[in-house]
Amino acid sequence: MVSLLVVAGLLVAAFVGFNIGGSSTGVAFGPAVGSKVVRKATAATLFAAFAFLGAWTVGRNVIVTMSEGIVPATQFTPAAGVGVLFFTGLSLLVSNAYGVPASTSMTAVGAIVGLGFATESLNQALMFTIVSAWIVAPLVGLGIGAVIGRYVYPQLDARLSFTRLERQLLQVDRSGRLPRLRLNTNASPRDLAGSALVLTIACYMGFSAGASNAANAVAPLVGNGAVTLDEGVLLAVAAISVGGFTIARRTLATVGDGITDLPILAALVVSSVGATIITVLSFYGIPASLAVSTTCCIIGLGWGRASRAATLAELAAPPSADEAPSFTSGALGVPPTEADEQVGPTVGELASGESPADQDPSGGSQPVTPIGEESAEDLSAESLFDPAATTRIVSLWLLTPSVSAVGSYLLFLLVL
Repeated sequence: MVSLLVVAGLLVAAFVGFNIGGSSTGVAFGPAVGSKVVRKATAATLFAAFAFLGAWTVGRNVIVTMSEGIVPATQFTPAAGVGVLFFTGLSLLVSNAYGVPASTSMTAVGAIVGLGFATESLNQALMFTIVSAWIVAPLVGLGIGAVIGRYVYPQLDARLSFTRLERQLLQVDRSGRLPRLRLNTNASPRDLAGSALVLTIACYMGFSAGASNAANAVAPLVGNGAVTLDEGVLLAVAAISVGGFTIARRTLATVGDGITDLPILAALVVSSVGATIITVLSFYGIPASLAVSTTCCIIGLGWGRASRAATLAELAAPPSADEAPSFTSGALGVPPTEADEQVGPTVGELASGESPADQDPSGGSQPVTPIGEESAEDLSAESLFDPAATTRIVSLWLLTPSVSAVGSYLLFLLVL
């Protein structure tokens, strides 16, 4: 019986890792695929490689926390391990079915918390630390995004230009006897530099995702000794990679086009901030959500950009009845110039094959309007979020860990 449960645990762990790969690949490589830097298959390959690197290094700390810290390792019997992984995988499957990058860490921790409550073995002090991190990390992302959006982003946006490549950056040359790879001949040096930056940050996101998410698939199996720590990392990354090559296509489309009309520069900023927050937490063994931290950084970045319509003194002053401030969480686009030019395409435009008609290929710098002199109407001309998509995403972020925790609790309280 035990051997059958171990096999079942391995299968369910692979199922969880499969769904993690489907969710996280889209978060990490959505901008790179949308801007035609890499194809979806190449994105999946790079994600697998860097997820392995993240899981094999700092990801070990998260596995230890989830396999023996939240509840004692002795609670992860073969049956308990299967139960925890089942509810984690089921919740993620629901999220992936809607094409939404799920909060995998919160979902997995929710299932373990259900076990801890049912067996009265929950490490409440550690859970307080983890929940505190879940609150602080998004606030940090929000604050950093606001500061960058208000003071740094306009400077970057005036000096950097990301163009849409009509064809993939890497081409297959079949003119000779053997096919060989070559760079897109239409790509300018600025295009190559921008593409390298997009790809580098995508790989960094993959590293961060592997560091935080490998534990979600295999922590119960490591806790009950079904696999060693090294074997758990290999199993998790293998399953995550399969998900990246298959169901990730749906979340790649959601991140690239369905969530937001996010400019490519903004996508790079929030990806860097979100990945750094999660990598630091993973180093300390704290499981946290990359998707939640990244989204909060988007909100902060958009608010900081919109707040440039007023000085700090004007923001602090109470608004009068006839001069209510008009700030939105959007407005990451550059204010229109006299020629109505847009400095760079959005992720949505890149993914859908559209780009501004009058884009300056030379990438010349645009003048930056001082704080307090920009028009609120110009700053809010571009909406950052699709409200319907955002509502769907946030709802599922709250629903998936709740379903996981409640289902796990009832299973261990009434059945196991």
